[in-house]
Amino acid sequence: MIEFRILKQSKKSGARIGILKTTHGEIETPSLVPVATRAAIKTLTARETERTKSRILIANTFHLHLRPGEHIIKHAGGLHPFMRWNHPLMTDSGGFQVFSLGFGKDMGVGKLLKIFPEGNGGKNKETVRTHHQPKEMKIADEGVWFRSPIDGRKLFLGPKESIKIQESLGADIMFAFDECTPPLATRPYIERSLARTHAWAKICLDAQKTKQALFGIVQGSHFKDLREKSAKFIGGLGFPGFGIGGDLGSSKEDMLKILDWTMPHLAEEKPRHLLGIGYLQDMEAIIKTGIDLFDCTVPTHYARRGIAFTALGKLNLNRTFFLKDKKPLDKKCSCETCAEYTRDYICHLMRAGEITAMRLLTFHNLFYFNTFVEGIRDKIKRGKI
Repeated sequence: MIEFRILKQSKKSGARIGILKTTHGEIETPSLVPVATRAAIKTLTARETERTKSRILIANTFHLHLRPGEHIIKHAGGLHPFMRWNHPLMTDSGGFQVFSLGFGKDMGVGKLLKIFPEGNGGKNKETVRTHHQPKEMKIADEGVWFRSPIDGRKLFLGPKESIKIQESLGADIMFAFDECTPPLATRPYIERSLARTHAWAKICLDAQKTKQALFGIVQGSHFKDLREKSAKFIGGLGFPGFGIGGDLGSSKEDMLKILDWTMPHLAEEKPRHLLGIGYLQDMEAIIKTGIDLFDCTVPTHYARRGIAFTALGKLNLNRTFFLKDKKPLDKKCSCETCAEYTRDYICHLMRAGEITAMRLLTFHNLFYFNTFVEGIRDKIKRGKI
């Protein structure tokens, strides 16, 4: 189980400082939750990840079910000893894969239509109607039939299955199985999906056998009444914490409105986690709505593509321009990468296809993001936001 205590509530916004205590340690919130999809931060060891100031990670239920399989991880004693991580862990439910491997893949869009455009530039106006199904899966009231991205075999994941897998994985915090809806869906589709997600939430609670903390997930897309309905329903089921999921509209303004609709209906004394959002420019705004935790692939995803985040903006270390630049990535950063390496060397490694470049950039970006959140926490403590 977990304990959550609010230490300071802002007088200027919904921002708050809290302590989240788990059996594997405690963290100060608000906090970034880096994504360790397959039980690892890509290119980093657990000890290296610790040195980036990361203190809580989230692993992916669906992908760990595919390989190595939850039985392997359970036999190893659970995720913590398996991945040599001695701090708090979360596991998602697999609900995001209902979107990412379904309508998201079919339409080339992300959770926020304009923030994560892919393929067609987010211009696809096709809508998902009530009886539509993704090309490579079937979504039904009892659960979802997937096609494995590894070998194409069919597999089923429903609320009971998700909880059983997550219990075997043994993270401190689990999430209820839900459908992460696409941003191009009609209201009738969202209404039907929401009823399904609410039914699954109750099944997840009934199926749970361990003392792990189980967070319920609020859905409802960009419809105010549906978001409020979901927040009230999920908030009334006795979950020890909440996730805010699903598509979050077509702009950052929509995302903030959705959070403003949701927060008043969730118990203040329980932690709130925003699923899958965490750009630097969004962090302060989402924290001011009352978000305590948020997971995001941005620092690691961008690092593997040669992008470093700095106080002066993003640097693309693939550019030949940096081959003659002997400065650190960010002269104000105290991470190991900035202390020991220069832009010219990292640029060389990146252009040569050396994995070391990705490791150095991943370390820096995570350290930079965590330091950035530290700064926001300091602002809350000093009454600035």
